[in-house]
Amino acid sequence: MIRALLLTVSWQGIRHHPWRTLAAVAAVMLGVALGLSVQLINASALSEFSRAVRTVQGQPDLEVSAAHGTLPQSLYRLVANRPGIAAALPWLEISVLAGVQGQTRPPVALRVLGTDTLSVAAVAPALMPRVAKGADRLSILAPDTLFLNAAAMKALNLDEPDLLKTHLNLQTGALRQIVQPAGTIAAPGAPAAVMDIGAAQDLFTRSGELTRIDLQLQEGADVAGVRDELQSLPGWPRGAIISVPCDTAERVDNLSRAYRVNLTVLALVALFTGAFLVYSVLALSVSQRAAQLALLGVLGVTPRQRQALVLAEAGLIGIAGSALGLALGAALAALALRLLGGDLGGGYFSGMQPQLQWSTATASLYGLLGVGAALAGGWWPARHAQSLPPAQTLKGLGTITRAPSKPWRGLALLIASAGLAMMPPVHGIPLAAYGAVGLLLIGGIALLPWMVQLLLQAALPFAHRNALPLLAIERAHRMRGAASVAVGGVVASLSLAVALTVMVSSFRTSVSQWLETVVPAPLYVRAAGLQPGDDAAIFSAELTAAITQLDGVERLQAQRTSSLRLSATQAPVTLLARPLGGHAERMLPLVGTPLQAPPGTIPIHISEAVQALYGVRPADGWPALAGALQPDAPEQSQQPLRFFVAGVWRDYIRQFGAIAIDSADYARITGDARSSELAIWPHSDADIPALRRRINALMPGAALEFTTSGAIRARSLAIFDRTFAVTYWLQIVAIGIGLFGVAASFSAQVLARRKEFGLLAHLGFTRAQILGVVAAEGAAWTCVGAAAGTLLGIAVSAVLIHVVNPQSFHWTMDLMLPLPRLALLALALVVSGTFTAWMAGRAAAGRSAILAVKEDW
Repeated sequence: MIRALLLTVSWQGIRHHPWRTLAAVAAVMLGVALGLSVQLINASALSEFSRAVRTVQGQPDLEVSAAHGTLPQSLYRLVANRPGIAAALPWLEISVLAGVQGQTRPPVALRVLGTDTLSVAAVAPALMPRVAKGADRLSILAPDTLFLNAAAMKALNLDEPDLLKTHLNLQTGALRQIVQPAGTIAAPGAPAAVMDIGAAQDLFTRSGELTRIDLQLQEGADVAGVRDELQSLPGWPRGAIISVPCDTAERVDNLSRAYRVNLTVLALVALFTGAFLVYSVLALSVSQRAAQLALLGVLGVTPRQRQALVLAEAGLIGIAGSALGLALGAALAALALRLLGGDLGGGYFSGMQPQLQWSTATASLYGLLGVGAALAGGWWPARHAQSLPPAQTLKGLGTITRAPSKPWRGLALLIASAGLAMMPPVHGIPLAAYGAVGLLLIGGIALLPWMVQLLLQAALPFAHRNALPLLAIERAHRMRGAASVAVGGVVASLSLAVALTVMVSSFRTSVSQWLETVVPAPLYVRAAGLQPGDDAAIFSAELTAAITQLDGVERLQAQRTSSLRLSATQAPVTLLARPLGGHAERMLPLVGTPLQAPPGTIPIHISEAVQALYGVRPADGWPALAGALQPDAPEQSQQPLRFFVAGVWRDYIRQFGAIAIDSADYARITGDARSSELAIWPHSDADIPALRRRINALMPGAALEFTTSGAIRARSLAIFDRTFAVTYWLQIVAIGIGLFGVAASFSAQVLARRKEFGLLAHLGFTRAQILGVVAAEGAAWTCVGAAAGTLLGIAVSAVLIHVVNPQSFHWTMDLMLPLPRLALLALALVVSGTFTAWMAGRAAAGRSAILAVKEDW
């Protein structure tokens, strides 16, 4: 009997307020869907990336690579016959543009892998050439012959029967070669091709150069011992690094971890908003059903059973929201993998098309988190239902709170939040900062009753001359507990939206200002289709000087982009050689004042990421960099390299670090004066198309890409907007759910006050005046909620910008407040709350309100 009563009361609470319940379900669904989709996307992309790495690189035990540039081929002879090494496989990797002769299709970026085609099957079976039907078996050793994987065949629109009838044009910089496809390889992933390493060295004029050497050890050999022995060999190059290749997938996972964790935390914040909306819904429900719950107590229902009733309602909301969230999360993940290819918007897995890999364990975890958030939100309303005194509640006593609210609990949470924000990250993850954001939100919401009391009490003297505003403000002031519950959910969602708005706006403004410094020239020229690196260094010093002398060129700056690996466990940093000429503050967005390099040292400027990842500070010498760039066999009279960190600069592109060095110093150290990009300032009256033709005439056969600074900025900001598209969407949904929640809360509050409106009507108030009181109350409550949510959101954004962002991505930015957008968000909240209260009042202030007074006669 009691169980039937409980079920009836629970069902009536949901049935009479469906929109309010749906708002809570939607909030839980949002948090679960976002969190699950991020995890599924990353897991699927990382699994595909790991599979591609395993099949392309095989399973070697050790990998030898160069810190800078390439390895000498003599190193292969040095390590191939060492004790403990079962097999050594040399590699030469070259990025090219490939096109089919006779076709007008755009060229395809192709990764050409030169290796020992007779021995590759033992280390990387997927890269073993499979000779096409009708081709010579010895074509795997033939010059000008290569073997394509399925992705390359698809991109070039080739079928296997047509391979032997096709010739490909390969373009790398100013070098163009014609090759013959002779078969295929089974390697998955991006377009790739394999050819004999000797043929590749001859074809691309890279004689004596290797990109890496893969080593397989004999069974039982000690990996660490073999590595130490190799590095101690006479003649071992100083710039050769030995690493464990199985760490590649783990390294990429670590690189994307910060971005992935931040998206996950955003999802959890959305789940927190859902929990508070559940709290708001159930708190109002308990308040409205207080008489029913008290009557249940009189009929024999224990306080614990009343508590279980409310918790069961919270659990039902959590189960419904989690179930819908799991379905939505899987659909979002599948859609993102199809449209973005697992890129997550951060560029970590670009160019891949992984399939969705469902994880029951991950789905179960996020489902439990959704249910747990709903139960956490329903805990305090359940405690309130448990502690209701039946007799007093049935008499309608105890609903108006006169005791002043104390801010100490909320202030203590805010102080604790500030303390957590000052703590360092844990393994590169700003866990303490995330805790600071959580305490900041909870503390700010805990201060809501005090803020309502403070602001409305300050507004009371201005309303004494008019009865209607006085009645609205006085009731909102007296019922500040109910007001806090009503606007609490929207404060949580508004603070999230404001925080994201401020963070993204600050970041975008900083990126835009940064682009103005690093992309100053009107015209840029580089090799088409090639990623920045040594393969793209196609402009010799003589060619650069010739372009400088062309008609229409007022000024020119050449830049060299190279890769530099300083640690076996870290991703390579980018080395930028630019003509700094002692004026780095004009060329780089420096943080602070640059230092003057002492005599005999080479000044360099490091990005903020290098400072965080390698622990290098201004005025340091950084011997590791000198060891990577020092020539292997310096003359006796040559002084060792001595670098000096002269300053730190902001770099929003290279998350893993960048080093800027003067071009003249780089050319003197490496003996390589080539450049990979030219920044050109044409004369004001120059004919740009004619200038492009003159540059092309100086480099016949080269594939060049011309672009403008405006196009670079537009493309960079478009990539930025794509990266943060999920946050834009989250802002819209958060505001929508918050407004939906406040609308449902006001509707419930107003409908529960029919007797009060009936009494006002009997006292002579017109229907328009009653609606004015209701609208004024809605405006008062939502104004407080808008002020609290905006201030709280700005505080959260400060933690995100100054703590979470530097600890996660190792770059800083300035806090920018987009005041018009923030004002628009707050105004939308106030207008929505006022309008909703007025609409709900129309339904409650009619004839039924007058008749409701009879219930007390």
